[in-house]
Amino acid sequence: MAAAVAATPAQQHPFLAHHDFSSDAAAAASFGAPLFPARNATPSLVSDSKWSKIETMEALPNYKLRIKQPKLCAANTTQYSGYLDTDEDRHFFFWFFEARNVKRENAPIVLWMNGGPGCSSSTGALMELGPCRVEKGGASTSDNAYGWNDKAHVIFLDQPLNVGYSYGKDVFDSMSAGKDVYSFLQLFYHTFPEYANSELHVFGESYAGHYVPATATAIHAGNLAFSKKQEAGLLSVAEQEKRVLPLVSIGIGNGLTDPLIQYKYYSQMACNSTYPPVLKKEQCDEMDNSYPTCARLISACYKWQNVLACYPAMMYCNSMLMTYQRSGRNPYDVRRDCEGGNLCYPILSDIDTFLNRPEVQAELGSDVKEFTSCSQKVYSGFMLSGDWMKPCHHMVPPLLEAGIKVLIYAGDADFICNWYGNKAWILDLEWSGKAEFNQQKDSLWTVDGDAAGEARTHENLTFLRAFGAGHMYPYDQPGSALDMVNHWISNKAFY
Repeated sequence: MAAAVAATPAQQHPFLAHHDFSSDAAAAASFGAPLFPARNATPSLVSDSKWSKIETMEALPNYKLRIKQPKLCAANTTQYSGYLDTDEDRHFFFWFFEARNVKRENAPIVLWMNGGPGCSSSTGALMELGPCRVEKGGASTSDNAYGWNDKAHVIFLDQPLNVGYSYGKDVFDSMSAGKDVYSFLQLFYHTFPEYANSELHVFGESYAGHYVPATATAIHAGNLAFSKKQEAGLLSVAEQEKRVLPLVSIGIGNGLTDPLIQYKYYSQMACNSTYPPVLKKEQCDEMDNSYPTCARLISACYKWQNVLACYPAMMYCNSMLMTYQRSGRNPYDVRRDCEGGNLCYPILSDIDTFLNRPEVQAELGSDVKEFTSCSQKVYSGFMLSGDWMKPCHHMVPPLLEAGIKVLIYAGDADFICNWYGNKAWILDLEWSGKAEFNQQKDSLWTVDGDAAGEARTHENLTFLRAFGAGHMYPYDQPGSALDMVNHWISNKAFY
């Protein structure tokens, strides 16, 4: 096996770093006990009195939903927070914000998941697209005029387990995480009938290029199974509590979805993008020379989809990127140097400070006493399981053929999940509209008269390149990001 090279400790998004995986590699081969202990929290030790509601469904006897109504962040906005609990010691934290400028019954729901793997969606809430942003130092928050709850209800869900305020037995693969999200949404719609007519859009960024297709696939499969039994008159009394979840679309921002194609485009982003080069030509040539071996390893991972094939692919292919990591440049934005430690964004430390304040944890109902924006343990677990290099693009065509809209968008200054690679895998995607989509031209998209990006659409697939944004598009260009999501959920064209 190659020398140990891995990802930045406790980072939000896929990249390399200084963590030594040499000892972890042996653990990966054992397939024994969990690599990491469960977090020190359990609802059995928490009084039910702090919850405004505890909801169950006969159709989902192994799940329950604990709910609070916090007054944090956007104090004048209806909020809910709490946990989805399972009887298998899995506890997923969520934070919901109601739409500000649309009637409750007319607003869709956007489910948001951050990436990592291992990063809390609360970072998305307090750094990117929530109704407020944390202030420097982490003592308070201020309003965010560009929060995505402008015209949509937004749910920020901490998943997989042991991310943010979530806790329980380890889950280190994307497909398992998706199945629990399906149950969460069933309970959510059951608990809040006022949102019964709210269409559902599943969005995420970075490693959510794995999570979003897996979650949408679980929802779609659950809907098909429910509809089939319903049409046949085979639903039990308990099962009649469930519903077809109104999944309308998915959105992936700067995602990692098809590594075989995406890893080919790192050299182009570093040396031949629309921004000035950040590496020397010989360094990019070295990446190009390494790619054929990388591609063979990823192809083996795609074929076998197990840790023995996928872990070596991750190790070798990520070692290609060490030249960029050593450059000191921000892997999430080629225009900037890395500041604020391994994560490159000081605001993430402010989020940690804010969400570790006892009064904040009490208000949100956290069972976990130590919040970390990004968990190195979860990150390592996903790496060691081989999940990183597994293909997720194959889950997209069945969604398209079922009429579900798909938006793939990318800030064009991101290196690590760059727009070249994202556009390439979309163009390569096998679906009924491939030829027509590929024949489309990229058209200019404007916001308030200013060029905001380029987009192409055919039927229910759209690719959008966002100008002047890095990996966290809503953080870098909040105005155009809000315009993008409002266009999308309103079914309006970008050009």
